[in-house]
Amino acid sequence: MTSRRADAVVVGAGVIGAAIALELARSGRQVVVVDKAGAAGHGSTSASSAIIRFNYSTFDGVATAWEAQHLWTSWPEHLRLTDRRPLAAFHRTGAVLLDSPAADPSAVTALFDRTGVPYERWDAAALRRRLPGIDPGRYWPPKPVDDDAFFAGPTGELGALFTPDAGYVDDPQLAAQNLADAAGELGAHFLFHRAVVAVDRRADRVTGIRLADGARIPAPVVVNAAGPWSGALNRLAGVGADFTIGVRPLREEVHQVPAPGGYTPVVADLDLGTYLRPAPGGHLLVGGTEPACDPPEWIDDPDAADPRPTAHRFRTQVTRAARRFPTIGVPNRALGTAGVYDVADDWTPIYDRTALGGYYVAMGTSGNQFKNAPLVGRFLATLIDLVEAGHDHDGDPVRYRCEHTGNVVDLGSFSRRRPARADSARTVMG
Repeated sequence: MTSRRADAVVVGAGVIGAAIALELARSGRQVVVVDKAGAAGHGSTSASSAIIRFNYSTFDGVATAWEAQHLWTSWPEHLRLTDRRPLAAFHRTGAVLLDSPAADPSAVTALFDRTGVPYERWDAAALRRRLPGIDPGRYWPPKPVDDDAFFAGPTGELGALFTPDAGYVDDPQLAAQNLADAAGELGAHFLFHRAVVAVDRRADRVTGIRLADGARIPAPVVVNAAGPWSGALNRLAGVGADFTIGVRPLREEVHQVPAPGGYTPVVADLDLGTYLRPAPGGHLLVGGTEPACDPPEWIDDPDAADPRPTAHRFRTQVTRAARRFPTIGVPNRALGTAGVYDVADDWTPIYDRTALGGYYVAMGTSGNQFKNAPLVGRFLATLIDLVEAGHDHDGDPVRYRCEHTGNVVDLGSFSRRRPARADSARTVMG
């Protein structure tokens, strides 16, 4: 049976899929969004720390994050909703990036200068003054907390980069719902609790999708924004043979602890392998930066991932945070959440067409792309408009001019066929 026809189907109603749906609807398309979960943002988006920061290892990564921040700061204007409803909010706290060999400060500031991101350079004295209670010791490289070397004294002191315009979004799931509501006002239709079981094609062109309940949705454009399930959807579509970048599901945990008094900014601490951000109710969220000493928890089936935090991961990440801020306690009971990331080999997402005409991907996004979601919607809508009109994006990559900052982003840097960069961070930092 046929459910409904569409000009475009988006598979996945997380913050990325909902943003794409909104921009496709704004371009005049009839959009259907399909998700196996029960509501927008109920997948990996709901476990996001929702940090808005700008330090990436490439110009295009920094330029994307800087432009996207302007969309978060004008969230109601970006959404253009016609009625009053709860909205996610961006909290401008600033972010502190502590020095580490994994993020050379001179390389970071060169990108900030090029893109126009404001920043301040702090030495250890400024760190003590601006973040009372911090231990600015240099402990590189990160070590397991069960290793005696973890508790060795520092080998020096750290400086930091401070970006005053960074911060966090207080409710990532609500942000996805806001985007879905805005898309819905333009006619986008959302189907929840519906699993995709086939991608229909005729020769080298997609023709729609089929759902587990037997419904078929004919469409000339399908966008894979399925998060940790994106690889499986590509296999259904028979695409991926020409990808030079792979994606894998990775289980990650984010923990919550009481915040010490006076703590306000986001802190990225690659020196110890952790990050922190404020959370409502006087708490901190504590996550990891994938240091080499922590084995990654790759999984085969995202549906089988345990959503509960583990005592070991909790103790590891919170102990590292407490080393940096000694007034942070390490509670006996693990509190937090676990989610499944959709991780590209180099931790840079894939926003691209594929060898199957009409089939596009926004994948490898988890962990560091929540902040970019509003702009990613515009990237995909622009890419789809041009490619469907005959543009050869593989041979002549689309360049997107940012409305607020004026930076030009080469969408070829997010190509499925890009070479793996030797200087990529290869961590969640991107």
